[in-house]
Amino acid sequence: MPPSSTRPTNKLDDDDYPAYTMGRAAEMLGTSPAFLRALGENRLITPLRSDGGHRRYSRYQLRIAARARELVDQGTKIEDACRIVILEDQLEEAQRINEELRAERATASPNA
Repeated sequence: MPPSSTRPTNKLDDDDYPAYTMGRAAEMLGTSPAFLRALGENRLITPLRSDGGHRRYSRYQLRIAARARELVDQGTKIEDACRIVILEDQLEEAQRINEELRAERATASPNA
């Protein structure tokens, strides 16, 4: 989670804020609620729950679900698509951390 100084002040600007109902999320992705449930069953995304127990999705989760849908639409089995998306997300995070460490090292020792 980003430091509090870099977090969005408006919840709707927060990629992790669970702003979308299952129906709205499915509509935005052009898919069915069953597809979103399948992504949850395959542990790709875990929606938060409203006070009434309804699934709520964040923009980040919708981006992840959209990538899984692309793969499934190309003929990839949903289980495999979920694994691919997880690995892609982990790689992206590792690359981001690596870049941050390089930047820190460059500012710490400008002669290196």
